[in-house]
Amino acid sequence: MDFEDLMFKAGDETSPPQSTIPPQRLPGWIRWPIRVFFLPFILLDVFMQKAARILVPPPYVKEGQCKKRGNCCYYIMIRKPKGILGWIFHFWNTEIHGFYLRKKEIYEYEGQRVMVMGCRYLQKDGSCKHYKLRPMVCRKWPVIEHFGIPRILKGCGFKATPRNKLNVLK
Repeated sequence: MDFEDLMFKAGDETSPPQSTIPPQRLPGWIRWPIRVFFLPFILLDVFMQKAARILVPPPYVKEGQCKKRGNCCYYIMIRKPKGILGWIFHFWNTEIHGFYLRKKEIYEYEGQRVMVMGCRYLQKDGSCKHYKLRPMVCRKWPVIEHFGIPRILKGCGFKATPRNKLNVLK
């Protein structure tokens, strides 16, 4: 299965994965204070990204709202770690953020090797158990960048409209 097939499958998924979620090795009394400590930095980053989008708007505008299907939460693409910094990045995502490796396969996406992760904090109703402390990858989804096409899963509730099309309609 290639990356495009995987993304198509992620958009069509109707139920959470049936795989077992491995336990985290780092205890909660260590994880949560670390997440709380870094929260102001994450919020500052979010604020600066919003300010940058006002100054230099991306070519697409995000419309709609989340349908809480959870598909984006159990198909998280994280770059495959390389070296000691990659190992730290992987440790951070699995032990602090609560992601877990869903598939051992490595996929190619935009010249990067990525792994498929899932989030252990996704609830049965499609909401996040720890919404206020969610990581940056979750805060930015769906991804609408300045370059390239928007990354939105089919059926999630969001869509991307070209900005120049909006100006024509007004």
